[in-house]
Amino acid sequence: MGLPRRAFWCLIPFLFASIILESFPVAKCAPEYTTLVYKGCAHQSLSDPTGMYSQALSTLFGNLIAQSSKSKFYKATTGSGQNIVTGLFQCRGDLSNVECYNCISGLPILIDKLCGKPVAARLQLYGCYMLYEVNGFPQISGMELLYKTCGGKNAGGSGAEQVRDTALNALENGISSGNGGFYTTSYQSVYVLGQCEGDVGASDCGECVKNAVQKAQFECGSSISGQIYLHKCFISYSYYPHGPPKRSSSSSYSAPSSGSSGQSTGKTLAIILGGAAAVGFLVILLLFVRSLVKKHDGKE
Repeated sequence: MGLPRRAFWCLIPFLFASIILESFPVAKCAPEYTTLVYKGCAHQSLSDPTGMYSQALSTLFGNLIAQSSKSKFYKATTGSGQNIVTGLFQCRGDLSNVECYNCISGLPILIDKLCGKPVAARLQLYGCYMLYEVNGFPQISGMELLYKTCGGKNAGGSGAEQVRDTALNALENGISSGNGGFYTTSYQSVYVLGQCEGDVGASDCGECVKNAVQKAQFECGSSISGQIYLHKCFISYSYYPHGPPKRSSSSSYSAPSSGSSGQSTGKTLAIILGGAAAVGFLVILLLFVRSLVKKHDGKE
């Protein structure tokens, strides 16, 4: 005996619901703080005929990941003799220990994917960064500009630059007062954030942030948002026409980026494609079931 026709068709709504529920996870996205900002990979590849460097690097990454659940900043050295590797990580000051670990734990794999195995590498996400370098790698100034990005829209002609500069001045004063090298504040419609590397003293931190502010003013002009990454510190600012967001948690902070609209478009497109795929599969399934039912009825 086969399945009665009416009972068979009653299963269709459940199949439809199952397909739709399976389709929508494609719209889920990673936390904001794990979004890649920039990569810095040395041009020289790591010469490692004995595998000692690779072993030291693997040990270093393991140590950094283990510490990321306990601390926002950690620096370590592994290896011996000529095979010494130094590295560190830092998480944004408003991330929890769990968020810091989630941000850091995937960086070694990402470094290998994006850089391979150079003699030095640095990967910056919105919420954290990690770097390593072999012994003897040339050092650069803490004030060296590594990366910048400025919002595409122009806010000039409305006093916005003066508001931004007042907010950035408050950031300079706040971070120079200590605050553990991390400080956020807002002035009217501008939200600003700054952070120095964990082993930088308060005075040097203030100088680094001051330098970053000057670069933001010069490089970004009247842009509505900007991020300036120096070797030892970074700052960011963003305009919020309806007032800065209330930051009950780190997830409420949206890093300023001219590409944010592109990310929203990508998420929307993922939802549309997922829904379209589900509907298309459902139509094919219904046609198949219909043909089976017809064959079944023809045999009765």
